[in-house]
Amino acid sequence: MVDYGVGNLFSIKCAMEKVGFKTKINTSRIETKEVDALILPGVGNFSAASKNLEKVRQQIIDLVNGGTPVLGICLGMQLLLEESEEGSGKGLALLAGKNLKLPNTVRVPHIGWNTIKVTAQNRLVEGLEDGSYFYFAHSYYATPISKEVISAETTYGVTFASIIAKNNIYGTQFHPEKSGRNGLKILENFYKMVKGR
Repeated sequence: MVDYGVGNLFSIKCAMEKVGFKTKINTSRIETKEVDALILPGVGNFSAASKNLEKVRQQIIDLVNGGTPVLGICLGMQLLLEESEEGSGKGLALLAGKNLKLPNTVRVPHIGWNTIKVTAQNRLVEGLEDGSYFYFAHSYYATPISKEVISAETTYGVTFASIIAKNNIYGTQFHPEKSGRNGLKILENFYKMVKGR
């Protein structure tokens, strides 16, 4: 797990361990020989998180480009893209696209339970049904340039990507660690992919 100063690490750590992961929190250097997968957790500000990632940015990019699976959660998913309307920081640019602010026609931030619509099948969404509920807490949403990377969508003022997947790069706009059985299913699926099951 990459700690870039945005909190809620404990709940994600507990959920990851519940499905079988042995977790290690990294702040300034990632021990690459010990890494089977990367988790980018987070709530918070894109610019601050981007700045805090500087020490490990190139390591993350090199690991992912070398095939290490990565799962970005909420802000972590947004950091997989290039930039955000939230500020001037740079994302990891593992996927082309930017993050936009939710429209002012709805209450922002979007906090609470909402449903997903699965738009593309892959191993991360195995066993999930359309209409499954997940817990969201965000003001911005990812808009990848390639719509082919979108595995599920959610509507809240606008329809946005709630799950993205491309090769070894995965992201959820919702918080699986706060989403009960459905959230654990996502994490179990990710664990099985990492372990090659």
